[in-house]
Amino acid sequence: MPHITFPVGISIGENFLPIHFFFEVLAFYLGISYYYHLRASQKDHFSESQRLTLLVSACIGALLGSRLLAALEHYQFLVEHFSWFSLTQSKTIVGGIIGGWIGIETAKKFMKITTSSGDLFTFPLIFAIIVGRIGCALTGVSDGTAGDPSDLPWAFDQGDGIARHPTALYEILFLGIFWAILLLLKQKFSLQNGDLFKFFMVGYSLWRVLVEFIKPVDSLIFGLSAIQIACVFVLLYYVWVFIKRFYPPLCPHKDHTPTMT
Repeated sequence: MPHITFPVGISIGENFLPIHFFFEVLAFYLGISYYYHLRASQKDHFSESQRLTLLVSACIGALLGSRLLAALEHYQFLVEHFSWFSLTQSKTIVGGIIGGWIGIETAKKFMKITTSSGDLFTFPLIFAIIVGRIGCALTGVSDGTAGDPSDLPWAFDQGDGIARHPTALYEILFLGIFWAILLLLKQKFSLQNGDLFKFFMVGYSLWRVLVEFIKPVDSLIFGLSAIQIACVFVLLYYVWVFIKRFYPPLCPHKDHTPTMT
């Protein structure tokens, strides 16, 4: 692999723009653009004002959720070196997804909407995560997402002189394959409204539970990190949703089954 000095940055005159920040902004812009492209090209169950409200609610929820879960993920560091700046700068994709999910569902409760709304967000969300992970990969260990030390042939030094798992690249590869699988499911099967997002949440949560085992993260309880615990709760929730859906005797009042995105 050609030598790269981490973290990579973009020089603008005498200034240095962190590559991670650049790709974060790019991911947000491309994700939103892709979302509006899909919305314009297919039937939507929601009005423009409803979608805008859901989008704003998702952004607010993602902002809060990403910071809160990141604080739990790195609680030992924050306890020892607490500052409001470090608290606001820490963030995690899983917290953002769960926070955005909760934000949307809260908005739907206020608007008395029971229709699932997540399918239209699914592919733009995957696309945005992939773009964001490119920034993580180019930032190296200072980003906090690099993997454990490894002697595998593809492990490499990401800025601290130690060959590590390129977990950001693993995630990009996983999401590319997952995207193709979801597209195939959408084309080949008659999915119910909301299924695409449910499959995404299950698949991505399972991925994060597994990949976190090869990252140097703090254990919160039972040997699991805060991110893994959050993902386990997501998986348990959807197990409950699918059991109720496919085994009606467990859900005598089926009309009241949650429609979580």
